[in-house]
Amino acid sequence: MLSVEVVNARPTRVLVVEDDPGIATQLVRGLTRAGYTTGSVTTGQAALDWPGPDVVLLDLGLPDIDGIEVCRRLRQACDAAIIVVTARGEEPDRVLALDEGADDYLVKPFGLDELLARIRAVLRRSRQPAGQVLQHGSLTVDLRTHKVSVSGQQIAVTPKEFAILECLASDPGRVVSRQEMLERAWDEHWYGPTKVLDVHMAALRRKLGDPGLIETVYGHGFRLADGSGADWAGADRSGPT
Repeated sequence: MLSVEVVNARPTRVLVVEDDPGIATQLVRGLTRAGYTTGSVTTGQAALDWPGPDVVLLDLGLPDIDGIEVCRRLRQACDAAIIVVTARGEEPDRVLALDEGADDYLVKPFGLDELLARIRAVLRRSRQPAGQVLQHGSLTVDLRTHKVSVSGQQIAVTPKEFAILECLASDPGRVVSRQEMLERAWDEHWYGPTKVLDVHMAALRRKLGDPGLIETVYGHGFRLADGSGADWAGADRSGPT
């Protein structure tokens, strides 16, 4: 594999969006010690006005604008990686945030080391160089522009969803294990539950509009459906493993 060194013109800028001053202070201190240029705001509007973040740590319980709406607007306005950092741990909240453009979701309380690992993972994803188009049946995955289309229609996906598709489309037909997908799309030192993969996979299937495009092979992992439409033994076209 071609190794490319990515040189940044400026330090990585992390924006903390948190209205609890105690939590915000701890996050800013830890991130600054880790070498990040860090800013902090307490409202959704201030987050939307903050110039040029590379990573946004977004609390959902903000005083002026709901965090989900802030996430949606940020995704429309910029390419920053968005990590939701919140006390809301229910699956519907996670699904909604991921559908609206969040790249990751971290439930309070959490350790600084885990947060830093999540930041490194989303930055690797956003800075990964690539230069080819992967085609499988109706699915097209452009590794250079990070664009995905089905039957010529472009589909808006999050960086995590794109990484999942890249794993599958790089070797269509091969079963990609859950562990391999977590290591490639998240981080080799992933601390969180594997359930997060199912949440992203469900969101991705909905966006692609064809649940059968990604098959689940029970006890093994996932693979892209055969372009001929033939079924494989042991494969399910929608459910989790």
